[in-house]
Amino acid sequence: MYEDKTLVCKDCGNEFVFTAGEQAFYAEKGFQNEPQRCKACRDAKKNAARAPREMFETVCANCGKVARVPFQPSTDRPVLCSECFAAKRAN
Repeated sequence: MYEDKTLVCKDCGNEFVFTAGEQAFYAEKGFQNEPQRCKACRDAKKNAARAPREMFETVCANCGKVARVPFQPSTDRPVLCSECFAAKRAN
């Protein structure tokens, strides 16, 4: 029922494909309008609206390196750097 359409992004002016699957999804959700922006511009607009995450510095409980984490570390639980966390998760 749906066919791929080529649309032009209103931000960057590049062409992008509005696929049949995307059109079916839009219809299922009840969206009335076709997308105005390509995926890259939609993502950029979304990310620009978000406030940057506050990062906190702490010392890794496993290797002792300085680690930056997106939460306020507490003294009652050990905090791991990303490498040690990934290694622990892999085990």
